[in-house]
This record gives sequence, C-alpha cells and structure tokens, in this order.
Amino acid sequence: MLPFIFRIFGSKFLEDKMRSFASDNNSGVHPLVMDAIIKANDNHAVGYGDDPWTIEATNKIKAVFGQEASPFFVFNGTGANSVALQAVTRSFHSILCAETAHINVDECGAPARMTGCALVAIPTSDGKLTPELIKSRLHNFGVCHHSQPKAVYISQVSELGTIYTVEEVKAIADLLHAHHMYLHMDGARLANACAYLNCSMKELTIEAGVDILSFGGTKNGMMMGEAVISFREEITENLQYFRKQSAQLASKLRYLSCQFIPYLNNDLWLENARRANSMASRLAEAMRKYPQIQFTQKVESNQLFFTIPTEALKKLQEKYFFYMWNEEANEARFVTSWDTTDSDIDDLIQTLDTILS
Repeated sequence: MLPFIFRIFGSKFLEDKMRSFASDNNSGVHPLVMDAIIKANDNHAVGYGDDPWTIEATNKIKAVFGQEASPFFVFNGTGANSVALQAVTRSFHSILCAETAHINVDECGAPARMTGCALVAIPTSDGKLTPELIKSRLHNFGVCHHSQPKAVYISQVSELGTIYTVEEVKAIADLLHAHHMYLHMDGARLANACAYLNCSMKELTIEAGVDILSFGGTKNGMMMGEAVISFREEITENLQYFRKQSAQLASKLRYLSCQFIPYLNNDLWLENARRANSMASRLAEAMRKYPQIQFTQKVESNQLFFTIPTEALKKLQEKYFFYMWNEEANEARFVTSWDTTDSDIDDLIQTLDTILS
C-alpha cells in the first residue's frame, strides 16, 4: 500500500521539496547527531566495534538501561528485529504478534525467514496485545506436531500509534515468563512512549520484564542504525553470531554507534520525542473541531489516524504527502517528527480550514 501511494505522489513532493506528514523516517538528522558522525570521521579506527565511539556508546546505553544491558549495533529496524528474534527462538518455535505488527506486515517476511519460526498474528483493534489475547494461543506445548510458542513481539509505540503502559508490559512479561517464553519489544518509537508516559526507558523495558529490545533512533533524530539490547545473559551469549550471520555487523561500526552518544546525552532523545508528540497533540486538537474528521485511534504519540471525506482528502493530497492507512475507509495517517515546526502545523491547519470550512 505505502509504495503504491509513493509512486503516485512521492516524486511530486520530492521535486517541490515540501514538508510532509508521511513518516518520521522522512525527517532530517539532528545537528548534534550529524556533528557526532563528522567527528567520528577522524583518522583510522579499528573496525567491527573495537573503537572508542562504540565503547562510549555501549557505556551510555548501560547507564540508561542498567549494567545488565548488552547492546549490539546494527544497520536498521528490520535487521534489529530479525537478529533479536533469532536470539530467543529456534526454528520449531512460534512468535506471537499483533496482526498489525511491523514484523507481520512491513518487513517482507524477513523475521520469519531468518528465524524459521511461524508468526502467529493476533487480531487487535488498537494494535496492542494483552495477556488475555496471548493466553488463547498458548497451547500444544510439548507436542511435536505444532510450533512451540516461545516469544511475543510488541511494538512500542504500536503500529496504530497506541502505547503500552508500564503495567501492561509487566503483565505480558509475567505471563510469558511463567511459560518460559521471552518478550521482545520493538522500540523504534520507544522515546515517544516514554515522553507520553513520563517514565524512563529503563522503567518501560528491563524493569517491566522485557527480555530483548530493538532500540532505534532513526525516527527521532538519528541518521541510521539501531541497537539490539539484550537484558539476559543467556540471550547475549550468541547475539554476536546472529548479528554476523544476518549481515548486520558494520565494518566501520563507529559511524552507527557514535550517534547514540549525543542521542543519549542530556536527554536529547526525550527532547526530540516530546517535540514530535506535542506537535501531534496540537494538530489533533485543531482537527477535532471539524465534524468531517473522525479519529480512529487514540492520539498518544506522534501518529494520528483519522477518516476524512473523499473530496477533502483529494484536496489535502494536492498539497501534502501522507500515507493512506485504509483506502476503502478513507483512513489516513499523519506523523509528526522531532523537526516538525509550529509553522508546519499552522500551514496544515490553515489548509484544513480552507478545505473543510
């Protein structure tokens, strides 16, 4: 669906260089992160992670998540999820996830291919799993004719913009641990969740029972790269090999790892996420005054899901690049970013006024 929409509208907006509300992947790189990359481009350095920047970034992550945290830097989100899930499963296992989960919809089957596991997609109206939804899939343990449930994947923030509270994560983790299973969190927008909940990343991950985390900053001011962070010794043991076999070990690793240093310094990650969330909140408040617009999900992060009449939608698409979530229902998605400005929001509100008033 998304590539189709891009073919229609993408080239036009690239030519016009217009601001978009399509994705926080479209935003630029924070100046402090860019500066760190430039500074890392200093003379020669030992490859594959034996460099000062990777060591410092590792220490930063341990300071944020706890000394039990063991980070492994990778190129991207799909790679991070695939490496993380390989570390907690074997090919005869199954991985439970929401039907809308990124690993089920948007990763071209990479996690299933690389783990050999069956993905069990669970329908959910808000993109979030609950212990009750998971319990109904926990059966056939020890029966060789069936894939064995071993891991649950959750996105924080979910693909529908909703957020798991600390208590909700703990409830899922407790259920899984009672069945000797693992909880994997895709934290591509973990910063936005923490900003909304006003909690630390440690509280929402290791302290809530998460076993392994895909920790990303690409949507929040970084250029590229993620960190697979293990919180359990038995998971950490073979992670370096899964990363290498998955073609996710960078030879010039310093250019990935160095970005985490400014990102975690002085809570830049939180500042960026709060900005994105606040812009989404402001936009949502303005959109609620139009009876023609109906939100289909709670606005808890930097993502807004809504329906809008066809003619208004077409006029909106003439000026802005954004994705349709469900074309049949005229459901669209707006995403704000760390670099979304008040002027961006003002212009969009003015456009909505012109179209809908």
